[in-house]
Amino acid sequence: MHEKGNRVPAKLNNNILFYAVGDVLPERADPLSIFQQVTPTLREADLAFCQLEANISERGVRLPQVRHTTRIQRAAAAALKEAGFNIVSFAGNHCMDWGAEAFFDTIDALREQSLTVLGVGHNITEARQPRIIEKNGVRVAFLAYSSILPMNFWAEENRPGCAPMRAWTHYEPIEPDQPGTPCRIHTYPHGGDLEQLVADIKTARGHADVVIMSIHWGIHFIPAVIADYQRIVAHVAIDAGADLILGHHAHILKGVEVYKGKPIFYSLCNFAVDLPMTPEHANSKGFREIQVLHPDWKVDFSSNYNFPPDSQKTIVVKCLINKDGVLRTSFLPAFIDATANPRLLSRGDPKFLEVVRYIEEATSSQNLSARFTIDGDEVVVTE
Repeated sequence: MHEKGNRVPAKLNNNILFYAVGDVLPERADPLSIFQQVTPTLREADLAFCQLEANISERGVRLPQVRHTTRIQRAAAAALKEAGFNIVSFAGNHCMDWGAEAFFDTIDALREQSLTVLGVGHNITEARQPRIIEKNGVRVAFLAYSSILPMNFWAEENRPGCAPMRAWTHYEPIEPDQPGTPCRIHTYPHGGDLEQLVADIKTARGHADVVIMSIHWGIHFIPAVIADYQRIVAHVAIDAGADLILGHHAHILKGVEVYKGKPIFYSLCNFAVDLPMTPEHANSKGFREIQVLHPDWKVDFSSNYNFPPDSQKTIVVKCLINKDGVLRTSFLPAFIDATANPRLLSRGDPKFLEVVRYIEEATSSQNLSARFTIDGDEVVVTE
């Protein structure tokens, strides 16, 4: 970690200021209130991205293959727009929680607010379609995929859903002559999905100056660890023409890599997720099975944010973009308290360095290449 004092201007003519955050799920009577401390900053951006973790609908039937379902009121779509977002990925493991009715209700609710929806559609062709936005003379293409997929959540030729980037898991006994001993875990990208992803990026590259890829993936709650398939997919995507990769789903921050000059954020953590806890849920088999993934995860019935302590550390990715690509990448450290409301951290706040050091350790522990330089209240990412 380094420090410097000369600031690069946030916005110049013919540039785009782009912000990106991880998972959002405002499940409260006044959904805009979860963003109250960050809205002024988000509204500075020309383009702002988030990953939606819930269905916006009162219809549908809970699908049996889903472990934890989420849905929120229609006012949440307006809250996203009012908070400053204009791009929303819905490609994830909750997109079909309540079936096709709620799936399409969600897309309709977002589009009614003029939000660009990524990674989903009536069929696989629509789900894979790049969404291209032109701002200040710069054309930016967005693509979104999910590797975290309950059965049949992915779109097919005649089935709605999200764009998949599936992976296979292989368990290799370390001591095959010793039954019951630990295994090495290897993961590999689904070959067909990876080929389609490459084709999508190349198509987008032909119609845009910059290509940004969102992907819902990774190992949730376990600190730092990045699965094999993630590195492969990220590198292949950049080789195909992606300029920036935004990962999410893990609910904690993970490391950052700069590959061939292109940033890869393996996990942006949560950003605005309400998760109160009831005794019934705390004692459920489903919750207890995931609670053991993080050693410090304790239930707090008074909190509206029942995640491990590591999940309180989060970031806002900040990019300056022009027709030549992503000129500068940085992040704004932020913190989520028991209200579930995120707040940005100033350089003088002790939690600022906690977030920076957490990302540094997650990055170095996985032998990733990014370097971090503090510049005022943001942290610049370089190779």
